[in-house]
Amino acid sequence: ATLKARNPHHAVVSAGDMVGASPLVSALFLDEPTIEAVNRMQIDFSAVGNHEFDRGWRELLRMQHGGCEQFTVRTPCQISRPFEGARFGLLAANTVREDGHTLLPATGLKRFHEGGATVTLGFIGMTLKATPTMVSPTGVKGLRFEDEAATANALVPQLRAQGADVIVVMIHEGGSTTAGITETSCAGLSGDIVPILERLDPSVDVVVTGHTHRAYVCDYGSVNPQRPFLLTSAGLYGTLVTDIALKVDTRTRRVVRKTARQVIVQGEGFTGPQGPVATQAVAPVFAPDAGVQQLIATYRAAAVPLAQRPVGQLSGAVLRRPGASLETPLGNLIADAQLAATRLPEQGGAQISFMNPGGLRADLVPDEQGLVRYGQLFAVQPFGNHLVVKALTGAQVRAALEQQFDSGSNSPSQPRVLSVSAGFSYRYDLSQPAGARIGQMTLHGEPLTDAAAVRVSLSSFLASGGDNFTVFTQAPDVMGGGQDLDALEAYFRAASPIAPPQTDRITRARGAVAVR
Repeated sequence: ATLKARNPHHAVVSAGDMVGASPLVSALFLDEPTIEAVNRMQIDFSAVGNHEFDRGWRELLRMQHGGCEQFTVRTPCQISRPFEGARFGLLAANTVREDGHTLLPATGLKRFHEGGATVTLGFIGMTLKATPTMVSPTGVKGLRFEDEAATANALVPQLRAQGADVIVVMIHEGGSTTAGITETSCAGLSGDIVPILERLDPSVDVVVTGHTHRAYVCDYGSVNPQRPFLLTSAGLYGTLVTDIALKVDTRTRRVVRKTARQVIVQGEGFTGPQGPVATQAVAPVFAPDAGVQQLIATYRAAAVPLAQRPVGQLSGAVLRRPGASLETPLGNLIADAQLAATRLPEQGGAQISFMNPGGLRADLVPDEQGLVRYGQLFAVQPFGNHLVVKALTGAQVRAALEQQFDSGSNSPSQPRVLSVSAGFSYRYDLSQPAGARIGQMTLHGEPLTDAAAVRVSLSSFLASGGDNFTVFTQAPDVMGGGQDLDALEAYFRAASPIAPPQTDRITRARGAVAVR
């Protein structure tokens, strides 16, 4: 609202992932609260991202058009009856139905009038082509996801014919730079967005990106003078707004200046699970919107009984505290749940599952009756990752495990040891040189050789190279699966009462270098 007030000629857009992977207060209500909150922000257009397809394309259409038709296990319209849907336009230029039409509109226009002149902005919105590998196949059945650059290039002349003076592409794909959020630099630009930019129509003015959760403002002309796009990404979770300023010559109808800066979105201090969170003097504090506050309060009150819903039983607390080998009981439990959700052939045929320690956000402690509740599971896995089954060789599994101690910031003194599913075990020795620390690996008691073919289930975070596990990105996806939280709940319902897993699947050699 503050930025809008400074310039009446404004458009507000998003590069996707507005819904899916959301906090409990929104996820419990199928993200209807998020759509209603964004409606209050009065944005114009949003590209769809991969998470918009987490609950399937029919539910995505309900997010746009509203209504209470049920496409999910969870009941829609629990609070809002009927659900209105988005008052902004969702754009899906490269998501095509079997009949050849896009699932949602490909483009949008917004016109501004000043002193007898009219300036028209044309918007193209799309998700990344790889979306089908990141979501459940049933959720995108009957759709194809086309090449991003080719899609945009075909639409540019159509928008020009409709009078667009400025072309803005919103794409749910991105990269990263080595620049800070206050810098306007392309330093170290890398990622999957780069080859797309290299094929994009040079007449595009602005490219708004997402997906990688990185923040950058970059004059791509400094990388490739033939493609002087203004390239932006607003980070993650609404912590930043990118303020883009365009000056258009109304005579030539071309952009003559374009700049951008990141604005930190800082509200009032609050008390979170770890205690008070104070505001910081580094950025201004924006007053909360009373309407959004009331909306959140309504849904938060309604979420309490749902969060208290029992999902299963534990015979004892399952903690994040690592054992001697640095595997954790909670990590092992989640790895077992992920394997159970992906083991069947139609689920991907996984044989091993890995869980990263950073994805464990809370301990799992049952009540006096041994009950575990849904809100507790959500606190453990709040990120909304989906499961991915990948086809690896034994050598790739070994290489990935080596990266626990030797990749990026992962080191013998600061390792990231993955918990593993039951049936898989290995030994490591930190006194050995990098690349030779992983000893024999076994699967159900039999040696897992480097030549063996094995299917591994992972969170989408790990599958995309998170926590410096780049080896996983080199293996092909076999199948995308459901949400990690759904897998954990299903495991509790099927296997309760569950005993806390032992931390005996990984062995650290005696006398190895101590870790902190």
